[in-house]
Amino acid sequence: MKRIGFLSFGHWSNSPGSQTRSASDVLLQSIDLAVAAEEVGADGAYFRVHHYANQLASPFPLLAAAGAKTSRIELGTGVIDMRYENPMYMAEDAAAADLIAGGRLQLGVSRGSPESVIDGSRYFGYEAPEGSTMADVARNNTTVFLKVIDGARFAEPNPRPMFPNPHLGPLGIQPQSPGLRDRIWWGAGSDATAVWAAEQGMNLMSSTLKEDESGEPFHVQQRKQIEAFRAAWAEAGHEREPRVSVSRSIFAIVNDMDRRYFIGGGDRSDQFGVIDDFRAVFGRSYAAEPDVLIEQLREDEAIAAADTLLLTVPNQLGVDYNAHVLESILTHVAPALGWR
Repeated sequence: MKRIGFLSFGHWSNSPGSQTRSASDVLLQSIDLAVAAEEVGADGAYFRVHHYANQLASPFPLLAAAGAKTSRIELGTGVIDMRYENPMYMAEDAAAADLIAGGRLQLGVSRGSPESVIDGSRYFGYEAPEGSTMADVARNNTTVFLKVIDGARFAEPNPRPMFPNPHLGPLGIQPQSPGLRDRIWWGAGSDATAVWAAEQGMNLMSSTLKEDESGEPFHVQQRKQIEAFRAAWAEAGHEREPRVSVSRSIFAIVNDMDRRYFIGGGDRSDQFGVIDDFRAVFGRSYAAEPDVLIEQLREDEAIAAADTLLLTVPNQLGVDYNAHVLESILTHVAPALGWR
């Protein structure tokens, strides 16, 4: 069994054919898609987080609302940019949303992707101290976040509080959501950051691009990244088994609408380029009839190595079509590959 979920970028625009014309459309349809995904048997509903763009940006109201409307499906992010986050406030929001969802949050966090503006986190009040980078800030914020959701008690209590303190000694953030610490994922763009995630006891979230570290095909580099992560996890001596996800654009062409949207649309090879001043490799996408798709996916070493597959969806095509996209993979592809 492989967990299969969707990953939505949450775009909205007035472009022809878009069914998400506004932020309200995206938010409400994202909730509806989580419900629909649960109904067709998917395992996860994940949402991207981007600032300064016509995309989803504030995940916790969305996760809480989706949690209240669903009962089984995992709800997550891919990823929250920790350059922008107050880890204390985020810890309160995350715990509250997780409690509403009954302990189903799977939060992907990271340094984040290239931004729509220059030094965007500065406008949120965050800048790198002298001698450090915003990547350092993201990792430091993550470290604090992990400690406080794990129950760290650090704040000196008021000797004359408005309400009696429930504990003796230092206090921590409230609420606390048991088990949330084990459901934090790091979005790793390189082998080194995957190893760091393992050392911190976070699950691994690997996307459709990574730093090109060998010139090999994307899925091979990603499989080696997963192996480096698991080796570092074992060396760190963590007691639980880690989870690993990969993201892919995969479309099974089973009807005329699929053919209109995607026939010939799959990128048949990886792409190499420069992003944020480092050389990156971008993974291919897949679009084909199920029998062809099954054989193509058998060759993807990273999908085989991961326990969770996140399918990127074209959210602007609407809830019904995206539910069909998910159901097609679950029905026509997953069983033949042993995922169902």
